[in-house]
Amino acid sequence: MTIFDITVKRTDGKELSLSEFQGKVLLIVNTASKCGFTPQLKELQQLHDTYKDQGFTVLGFPSDQFMKQEFDDIQQTLDFCQINYGVSFPVFAKVQVKGEGAHPLFRFLIDSKKGVLTKEIKWNFTKFLIDRQGQVVKRYAPQTNPSKIKQVLEDLL
Repeated sequence: MTIFDITVKRTDGKELSLSEFQGKVLLIVNTASKCGFTPQLKELQQLHDTYKDQGFTVLGFPSDQFMKQEFDDIQQTLDFCQINYGVSFPVFAKVQVKGEGAHPLFRFLIDSKKGVLTKEIKWNFTKFLIDRQGQVVKRYAPQTNPSKIKQVLEDLL
């Protein structure tokens, strides 16, 4: 199984197969608009802009499982990200990223790369770098600034 076998929900409620991104390097991030790490959206957008023509994209998955730090209305989330951070990379419908209700995407990600001490996602802005074949290459902690991912990203591109 690869990430390309998984389907996610777009913000308009329609399903999208991640096979649409086959052949690209991906950075999948669980985001939250009201988190202390939210300013990372700016660096995530910069990475996206810098490398998108080389086959890279960031995929954002809002979640409010950590202290309810996401808006209830997905349109508020999209507006907030675009107005404050210029986000143009794909942002999907809100998902659960941990626990029994975790979305299959995040179950796949955490089964592929566990974090320090546990495989569970411990906070917003956990990042997973995916190669062109749909395999998880690396997992980054929430406090890892996106700019620190550049070298590994460039190696994959």
